[in-house]
Amino acid sequence: MLMLVVIAAAGGVCQSTARLDGKVALITGANSGIGKETALDLASRGARVILACRDVEKGDGAATEIRTRVGGAKVEVRELDLADTCSIRAFAQRFLREVDHLHILVNNAGIMMCPYMKTVDGFEMHIGVNHLGHFLLTYLLIGLLKRSAPSRIVVVSSLAHNFGWIRFHDLHSQGSYNSGLAYCQSKLANVLFTRELARRLHGSNVTVNSVHPGTVRSELMRHSTAMSLLFAVFPMFLKTPKEGAQTSVYCAVAEELQSISGKHFSDCAPAFVAPQGRNEETARTLWDVSCELLGIEWD
Repeated sequence: MLMLVVIAAAGGVCQSTARLDGKVALITGANSGIGKETALDLASRGARVILACRDVEKGDGAATEIRTRVGGAKVEVRELDLADTCSIRAFAQRFLREVDHLHILVNNAGIMMCPYMKTVDGFEMHIGVNHLGHFLLTYLLIGLLKRSAPSRIVVVSSLAHNFGWIRFHDLHSQGSYNSGLAYCQSKLANVLFTRELARRLHGSNVTVNSVHPGTVRSELMRHSTAMSLLFAVFPMFLKTPKEGAQTSVYCAVAEELQSISGKHFSDCAPAFVAPQGRNEETARTLWDVSCELLGIEWD
């Protein structure tokens, strides 16, 4: 366990000095943690950054902090609840009406090891928020991303995908529930979604890559008493949110990744993907099941 933590907490800094003047970036779950730090970095590069948050009040607080730290920062806050497909559709409808371009989409929001709960639409919360919510959001915005190309999609996954399996027979953990396994399944789904989306976007000048941010000191751990206790004893194994945001920023801005798609990164470098995360048949099946659950057709 500790060995994995040490590996996950190893350093890595985005060295790119790329500017983003005139570019538009959308980051989900950007009111705290690595999402807020990612927003801060992109804003400091001149991007217009939109914070998509479930809690608008916290989002406003994050936006105010970013404006204070970055003179002239262009930051906006919009309400988005990834546990409610009606909220996702309403967000996308307004976004497409009011925003002309989208160059960077960071699917960052997530939950970790929460008690058994369901989304508004009846999905198990981990798979519903971490995977299906972002799947639907990306589907609704993909046309704008294509029209704004070159553009990039960054999907925040985790080292935990190594321990995940897609349980198609019980995707929503109705037969049995283990919060850790549910989280790992959703993080594996992030990796599989990234690879299948990259395949389908080939030639569009829209890239998509997944990242492992490291083990970060954030609100994500609030449901895990064991992990909270572990890192209270061994705080040196935790990254700060700024450190955890480095790989997301790297995949969003690094010049050398302009044509790289369908890969997985950690500490600003290519990272290992578990065999189950490289299975093309599983990726296609998950894609089809996701479309069916969300009632969409994504060719």
